[in-house]
Amino acid sequence: MEIGISYQVENEFEKLQRRSKATSSAMLCARNVFEKRLAEEYISEHGKEPITGEEHTVEDLVELKSARIARPRPPTLTSIPSLLGVFQEEWDALALETFTLRQTLAQTRQELSTALYQHDAAVRVIARLRKERDEARDALSKISVGASRAPPAGDAMQVDSTGLPEGVISRIEETQEKYGLPKNLLSKTRRKRPIPEDWATGETIQEFKPSSPSEALYPGGHSISLNSSGELALVGGTDGVAGIYSLPEKRVVASLKSGSGSITDSAWVGDKAVIATSTGAVKAFENESEAASFNVHAGTAAALAVHPTGDIVASVGIDKSYTLYDISSSSVITQIFTDAALSCVKFHPDGHLLAAGGADGQIKIFDVKSGTSAATFDMSGPIKALYFSENGTWLAAVTKDSSDISVWDLRKSTVVKVLETGSRVDSISWDYTGQFLLTGGPNGITVQQYSKASKSWTEPLRSAVPSTAVAWGPSAQSILSLNGDGVIVSVSAQ
Repeated sequence: MEIGISYQVENEFEKLQRRSKATSSAMLCARNVFEKRLAEEYISEHGKEPITGEEHTVEDLVELKSARIARPRPPTLTSIPSLLGVFQEEWDALALETFTLRQTLAQTRQELSTALYQHDAAVRVIARLRKERDEARDALSKISVGASRAPPAGDAMQVDSTGLPEGVISRIEETQEKYGLPKNLLSKTRRKRPIPEDWATGETIQEFKPSSPSEALYPGGHSISLNSSGELALVGGTDGVAGIYSLPEKRVVASLKSGSGSITDSAWVGDKAVIATSTGAVKAFENESEAASFNVHAGTAAALAVHPTGDIVASVGIDKSYTLYDISSSSVITQIFTDAALSCVKFHPDGHLLAAGGADGQIKIFDVKSGTSAATFDMSGPIKALYFSENGTWLAAVTKDSSDISVWDLRKSTVVKVLETGSRVDSISWDYTGQFLLTGGPNGITVQQYSKASKSWTEPLRSAVPSTAVAWGPSAQSILSLNGDGVIVSVSAQ
């Protein structure tokens, strides 16, 4: 009896399985989901929907089809052989994955090794190129320049690095005799020269106040030069354009285009405006027209200075040389090479000495006529600015990013005074009498006064006028300041 019942249950189960396979889809009826076979039987028998009781026919049913889903692995892990088979398959897959990873790792290591070799080779090439560049610069600084580009007028410019022509030497000697300078001695007449009656005093300078600034003329400029009348200021910027600014009219009256490169310094030679550029060019302009052009320096021409003769100009450059030009004849007089890049230059008021500031921290003083070294003064860093005093015996100098000004005595080759300004100094200038030393920097300007009677220093002026370059106005009755935005500010007693 039990066997019969079991057999009947098994047959019924197989029958249900066959029916389920034949009607494996679901049906939608009145928004309810039913098994297709059951829904059809119920509607055929009762004629209505099982849940809501609404009347329906078999044709009202909507068949729903579900996405095919991968069947899971059949439950075969029921014996040790099947388990071993599965483990073997898993181990084979793991071994294959490990082999693939090792192969990829070896390839990546090879690519990394190649990249490292290429990087090392590039570093070696860069190092070799830098060494060759430095050697070329050093060799260039030791050779003489034989010729330079002709000026617009077509006159040839000859470069002579051995000495000065007799005509130039005679002009320098005439300038020395003009000031009563004995041969190879410093001028004594300068120290006894009376102060002009209209010259500013310490009390006058104490009353100096800044006036309304000009508009931004030439951004990035760090040089300003006044002509002999004190009415025209020559300034330049980083865009390669210089301008002549009229102080009475408060406007630019002439624009001077130097070409490529920024303006590094400017100076007046009579009525001619002379500028130096970062490309090494030195150009002279007259009535907005280029009167002469020199390309002697191999690199930036950093600074300019005008000789007391009035028509000889000196320039210094990062190529470790200083060059003398005769502006009246548009010719190069000589080029002298030193042992370090030069950043600033000034002539002694008597014209027989030239001082150049080096990047090696030395002030190099040369005899102008022979080009030989007369003296060297050591300082603590690259020389930023220097200026001879009109008394003929002192030289003021400041190093880069320093707030202290060293005053050297040319007779003793020693520092006689260190002036502490308290803020960075970028520009300095002595007045004509040698009693006022003007300084300028990003935090403002100061005036340091020396009294011969008491042999002491005082500070009559400190003004918060940011400056990259400063200059004295006529009779020291005013001060001109140029800031990094190209703005000119006049500081005076109003």
